[in-house]
Amino acid sequence: MSHQIDLLPGQRLHLQHGPIDLICRAWGDADEVQAAYAQAAAAFPSVLPDLCAELPLLRTPLPAPLPHGAVARAMHAACMPYAGDFITPMAAVAGAVADYVLSAMTAGRRLQRAYVNNGGDIAFYLPPGAELRCGLVADLAAPALNGIFVLQSAHPARGLATSGRACKGQGGRSFSFGVADAVSVLADSAAMADAAASMVGNAVDLPGHPAIARRPANAVDPDSDLGGRLITWALGPLNEIEIISALDAGAARADALLQAGLIRGAALALRGQIRLCGQTVPLLEST
Repeated sequence: MSHQIDLLPGQRLHLQHGPIDLICRAWGDADEVQAAYAQAAAAFPSVLPDLCAELPLLRTPLPAPLPHGAVARAMHAACMPYAGDFITPMAAVAGAVADYVLSAMTAGRRLQRAYVNNGGDIAFYLPPGAELRCGLVADLAAPALNGIFVLQSAHPARGLATSGRACKGQGGRSFSFGVADAVSVLADSAAMADAAASMVGNAVDLPGHPAIARRPANAVDPDSDLGGRLITWALGPLNEIEIISALDAGAARADALLQAGLIRGAALALRGQIRLCGQTVPLLEST
């Protein structure tokens, strides 16, 4: 399986290898951007082979032994705060890969700003005074711009990740135990945001509700690290009170993570309602 490196319109760098598909963008002097892209391209080819070499360990529920690779260790570290629940390091794989490639891309470079987007899990570089704007899409099955995250250098977050249910295979690349259309989390790194988004997404739930259809994860994907645990597969009608109850449960988990310093803010979406957690969430709702 060979890797692919392309320059896309808009001066975006595309890096693809197996399931890893990155869109990278840097701003600055042309020579600095070119050098940054060369650094990202040089670091990228080893990412997937290194992860595959430790895949059995990375699919093992935490607590588990510390892996060896740089990306694998970042995954392990991001997920360890949740070892009291069911979690494997794979919950942070997309964010950790984005962090790793961004670090390689920006090392020693003079850039105005930069990001690495790994399927919606984003690591970003913001020197003083810089800003990025990132759209919030609450439902991939009916995509629309539901809000805009204004990512500013003064805000401590450097990672943004989104999780939600894979409703009949249309909700994204990963599975969820919960019913959220989307949970977007800001944290100090993309790996931390990735792990936390999974946990908050799981908490947006209505246990035992008849409108929720669940399936064993390994019946949908035989290679899933979730094994036979039940994931949300389809969601029927919910009334207003039920939507609020599910969002309340997720918000309680997000607030606990805010208090623990594990996240910097979150936006939880379900059936057209968006709940913001954290006073510093830089989200402007669309009009």
